[in-house]
Amino acid sequence: MKHLTCIACLLLALQQASAWAGAEDEMMGFIVDNTISHIGHDFYCAFADRLRASSQLDFNLVVRERPDARWGSLVTVEYEREVLYRRFLPPNTTQLNDEAIAAADLVRQQIVQRKLQRLLQDTTDLERDEL
Repeated sequence: MKHLTCIACLLLALQQASAWAGAEDEMMGFIVDNTISHIGHDFYCAFADRLRASSQLDFNLVVRERPDARWGSLVTVEYEREVLYRRFLPPNTTQLNDEAIAAADLVRQQIVQRKLQRLLQDTTDLERDEL
């Protein structure tokens, strides 16, 4: 746990340095709501509240929902066009808030890992977009 805290601090310092260099390039901190049903919207609200309360939003996310009459709603969370979270939410969900909080924590952890991997990636011969 202490090791992850040190890595997170290093990552935050590097992100702040890169944010100052390219602050005008891209707007960050958006969580786009592409949900349709009441359950999807409730999930989005709890998910977004947890992320806003627990971290600085220096990334953009899209929360999508595809309702299904038989299985419930398929909810996905995308970061840079990659699906980080996918789960069916049953229509009579009673633990929706807990599921959204767990999803926010998982997504935040995966984003930190991906940013750290990107920082540690060897790109001496090629630019990142050429990989």
